[in-house]
Amino acid sequence: MTATVPPANVDGSGPGTDSARRLVATLTLTVFLQWTGASSIVPMLPVYIRHLGGSDALAGVVMASFFAAGVVSQYPMGRLADRVGRRPVLLTGLVTYGVASVAFLAPVGPTATIAFRSLQGVGAGAVAVAALAIVSGSVPIARRGRAFASIYGGQLAGMAIGPLVGSVAGVRLMGVMFLASGLLSAGACLPATRIRPVDRGGPAERSPAGGAVPLGRLRVSRPMTGALICGSALGLASGVYDICWTLLLLSRGASDLEIGISWTLFALPFVVAAKPGGWLADHADRRISTLAGLGVSTALCATYAFVPSVPALIALGAAEALGFAAAMPALQSLLTQGARADEVGRIQGIFATAQTACTAVAAAAAGAVFAVASWLPFVTVATISAAGLVTAGVIWRRVPGLRSTG
Repeated sequence: MTATVPPANVDGSGPGTDSARRLVATLTLTVFLQWTGASSIVPMLPVYIRHLGGSDALAGVVMASFFAAGVVSQYPMGRLADRVGRRPVLLTGLVTYGVASVAFLAPVGPTATIAFRSLQGVGAGAVAVAALAIVSGSVPIARRGRAFASIYGGQLAGMAIGPLVGSVAGVRLMGVMFLASGLLSAGACLPATRIRPVDRGGPAERSPAGGAVPLGRLRVSRPMTGALICGSALGLASGVYDICWTLLLLSRGASDLEIGISWTLFALPFVVAAKPGGWLADHADRRISTLAGLGVSTALCATYAFVPSVPALIALGAAEALGFAAAMPALQSLLTQGARADEVGRIQGIFATAQTACTAVAAAAAGAVFAVASWLPFVTVATISAAGLVTAGVIWRRVPGLRSTG
């Protein structure tokens, strides 16, 4: 039988609201713990690979393997979430990431770290897809923007803390950081076990013979199509920032501390603005919130390489986070607007795959393009993103910008 819950009113109030709030709060704590540990090892991981005797090229392969594993695994994980339930996939992802993190402590050569980092990519991908699918399937559409904002706020809060701790610990304490990352991911299972997804329409029921009823055909809607285009644009920008942001700051004479602060000051404004951004997604036209927020990001991306001042670059990066805070909850709400609960796992898997694939492609090419001209990767991605936003706007022109019913 499909799980049931007292229905919520169209404004998001009613008997179902308190249970949805508790679910989102618990899920936010889960992703905060996981992202704090996951992000703590990233700043020094390339240096650690070099410390093991690996080359810079091998370090690049190790970092890229995380994205490659996500591309391969995220849609299957979303499909599995629709079939067996989202919480089992969430817990499996947390355990997988934790085991992979502790595996870095094994006395092996640097090449083996490719497998460990790939396994981390599978675990992190499962957690991300399952968490967003739980929100998509359990929270009424009238409150979904605020729910997504809370999840993203938890992720970014973890990213604000983790990299700073990892940078302070340095390569000498990487063993401790791997252990801490694994323990935090395992610890995140504790709140995750309390999650009871409503799954309104839920995963596939069981037939009397004991087999799973086949999933319904995945529908490709206009809201979903436009959201996938925007998500791909986000992925391209993320790939360029992952590789070129630090290089750009170094070319302007930034210190290591300023570089670390720049990443933290991107995360913190997002955390602060996440709640207002979620409220906006639930009370204003989601198309405008998404396109305006991503439009600000696109304009800033095209501008960065022409700004000579390090403090100005850091300030602009913090301002860009405000655009993301307005856009992401609205974008996620559009992605799943009108979707059946038994298909949201697959939809989130497709979205994550598209975004991760674009991140991987952009990251692979950005370094070489930056070497040709520091402005070229930023302007190229901004141009592609602008075209994508225009296309999404055309696709969404007949889509309701605000849906008050689930």
